[in-house]
Amino acid sequence: MYIYNTLSRKKEEFKPIEEGKVGLYTCGPTVYHYAHIGNIRNYIGHDILEKTLEYLGYKVTRVMNITDVGHLTSDSDSGEDKMEVAKKREGKSAYEIAEFYTKAFFDDFKKVNCDYPDIVSPATQNIDMYIKIIEKLLEDGYAYKSGGNVYFDISKLKDYYVLTNHKEDDMVVGAREGVEEDDRKRNQADFALWFTVSKFENHEMLWDSPFGRGYPGWHIECSGISIKYLGEYLDIHGGGVDNIFPHHTNEIAQSESYLGHKWCNYWFHNEHLLDSSGKMSKSHGEILTVSELERKGYNPLSFRFMCLNSHYRKQLVFSFEALDQAEQTYNKLKSRISNIEPTGDIEEDKYNSYNQRFIEEISDDLNISNTLTIIYDLLKDNEVNGNTKLKLIGDFDKVLSLDLINHEEEDSELVEYIQSKIEERNNAKANKDYALADQIRNELLEKGIELMDTREGTKYKINK
Repeated sequence: MYIYNTLSRKKEEFKPIEEGKVGLYTCGPTVYHYAHIGNIRNYIGHDILEKTLEYLGYKVTRVMNITDVGHLTSDSDSGEDKMEVAKKREGKSAYEIAEFYTKAFFDDFKKVNCDYPDIVSPATQNIDMYIKIIEKLLEDGYAYKSGGNVYFDISKLKDYYVLTNHKEDDMVVGAREGVEEDDRKRNQADFALWFTVSKFENHEMLWDSPFGRGYPGWHIECSGISIKYLGEYLDIHGGGVDNIFPHHTNEIAQSESYLGHKWCNYWFHNEHLLDSSGKMSKSHGEILTVSELERKGYNPLSFRFMCLNSHYRKQLVFSFEALDQAEQTYNKLKSRISNIEPTGDIEEDKYNSYNQRFIEEISDDLNISNTLTIIYDLLKDNEVNGNTKLKLIGDFDKVLSLDLINHEEEDSELVEYIQSKIEERNNAKANKDYALADQIRNELLEKGIELMDTREGTKYKINK
């Protein structure tokens, strides 16, 4: 398998530290608000990476953090703690905010068929690990105390910017958005490991430490959780391209200074999902989530299908027109697959031939869009019998996770009942009898059948 490594800025043959096993760490969400579909594209990329490794025979242990403390509104240790901002916005405790948005995140995560990681660890549950790392960094001279906070001293490193093309001059005040003067730091690029000075009078998330009562910096969380659960040597670390600097740069600095050796071999980064205004962001107004797409009548897997048609290292522009096209193509593909007659025994030579093509594409830096072409080629191949086709598509879907094979047929009587109720409701709305229309919707909802009014008419979803 070949994978693009941000550290070397080229595709490299993947060689795990331990044969047959992969330690994979992926940065999780900051649970101060809903995850928008740009965030979810990133997690779809991680999901494909994990499932590709498993398809190729590796035993993958994946760890993901939940950032429920310490992530500031600026990437240079300035601004306000995002959890405290949310707390002030919604009038809830920081812990209630974290619990609510963690659940919302995993609801959307599941809707696009992303597998739950082996270990999910909230930052607040690992304070002892951060303190252990910070104490050693102070002892070894890589960190210093100043103005009540603890900072990492980047001047102690030979190549702090090893992961990027940044130069130290790029970080001068005003050179880029989010860099502010901090007179507590020896160097403006130094980053906080522990805060005791808060901009909030009643900062809720505080812990006792040898450095004073306070809370951890954002960057120390991922280092601490990764080392705690995956050990001193890591195969792959994943995140979005916006994590490269400063977050992952800082992770390398503090982890390798703490451990005394190289920490992670491969760095995997997904590109942004863009909208008409540029990068998707929670600061642009309405947050477009997977659940919101579903409420608008879209199948969440149509969004996953849309993402898989673009390489993870290429920017993808989102529009509802593009999603409409993706959903139409996805539905046609599923329809063609559902019409395959399950005939004949598995033809091993033909299975092996198509499966080898599939492996070659996923092994080439996750060339997923080409695997969809393989499926279309397979559907057109009259020399392959039905059961072989279904076996291949079912196996390919272990990576794609598009529910391409319908293992459960909907009850025909139930479908007929739902369609009759939709028609009855449409007639009620046409006659402006909205009370009856609402009654029909509620009647179906009680039976676990959710109606969604879309531009293409009324669709339904059976909640099991």
